[in-house]
Amino acid sequence: MTLVTRIRGGDEAAMSELYDRYANVVYAVALRILQNAEAAEDLLQDVFLQLWRNPDAFDASRGSMAAWLAVISRHRAIDRLRQRRPETDIEECVIACARDFAEETEQSLVVQKVRQVLAEMNPDYRNLLELAFFQGLTHNDIAVKTGQPLGTVKTRIRAGLQQLRARLAG
Repeated sequence: MTLVTRIRGGDEAAMSELYDRYANVVYAVALRILQNAEAAEDLLQDVFLQLWRNPDAFDASRGSMAAWLAVISRHRAIDRLRQRRPETDIEECVIACARDFAEETEQSLVVQKVRQVLAEMNPDYRNLLELAFFQGLTHNDIAVKTGQPLGTVKTRIRAGLQQLRARLAG
């Protein structure tokens, strides 16, 4: 059963899972257009509230959930700009945002895919990769922190990166 199907049935856990998966896409689009973190957060809530109230608005045959949410976010953000700025500013923003929109959406999807693959990886590899790349620790620092030999840390990080690359490519 898909998340949207479960949401149609009123499943709050499914809505929470969908939010966790796609909130970063919606927020990135909103922030890029609105240039205001608070307004982007408000828009984020509005988009997911709209989905909760009307899950039938999403049509899987027309594209992915991420793409649909990005388009809805973009339209809502432009509507908000129209409410607060003169028309010329909106046109300039739409032109500027359109250039980066596809790239930004793709980048958000890549980040989401990396997070998903990391979550599915062997915890030994995942933890070391997170320490190295998200916390910025050196191999020596990781060895000290985890109590593992330096050679083991280096080998596991290398193996984890290879596993990550293979899963992202396939």
